[in-house]
Amino acid sequence: MTSTPTSPAQRHAHDAARFTDLVESASAGDWARLSPVAEWTALDIVKHLVEWSRGFLGGAGIELGELDVAAEPAAAWKRHTTEIQAVLDDPAGRMLSNPHTGDKPVDEAIDEFYTPDVWMHSWDLAKALGREPDLGEERAAAALAAMQRVERMLRDSGQFGPAVPVAPTASAQDKLMAFIGRDPTWHA
Repeated sequence: MTSTPTSPAQRHAHDAARFTDLVESASAGDWARLSPVAEWTALDIVKHLVEWSRGFLGGAGIELGELDVAAEPAAAWKRHTTEIQAVLDDPAGRMLSNPHTGDKPVDEAIDEFYTPDVWMHSWDLAKALGREPDLGEERAAAALAAMQRVERMLRDSGQFGPAVPVAPTASAQDKLMAFIGRDPTWHA
C-alpha cells in the first residue's frame, strides 16, 4: 500500500513521476498527436508545463535555463522535473511574488499552482497517447469541489473552457474534466 504524499515535495515527486511515465512511454511520432486541449498536441502539453512554471519561478528569484522541449521532450521533461524537485526539497525560505497570486513561500506556490497542473494535464497527455487516465476518484472529487467554489473566477481567467455536460452518474474524474472544459469521452 502506498502512503498519501503529505508535503509539497512529496506531492510533486508523486505527480511528476506519473507524468514522467507517460512522457517516457511516448514514441517520437506520438508528440504530434492531438490532445483533448483545443489546438494542442501531446508535445504542447509538455511544453506548457515546462515553460510557464519556469517563468513563474522567476518571481522567487529562481532562474532556470530554457529547455528545448521540442527537440527532446523526454530529456527536457526529466531535467525540468529534477530542477523543480530540487527547489521543493530545499526551498531555503524563498518567497515567490506574483501579481496574480501574491507572496507565498516558493514550495507552497509550486504546490498550489504547478503540481495540480501536472496532475490534471496527465489526463490530457494520457488521452493524447491513447491511454485511459486515472486521476483517482477521491482526489478528483476534492479538486472539483474546490474549483466549483471559485467557478466564476476560474471561468473569467480564460484558462478553462465552458463546462461540458455529463451525466449526474458520471465518475468524479469525468465530472472534473468536464468542469474544466474537457470532453471525458474524447479519444485520439
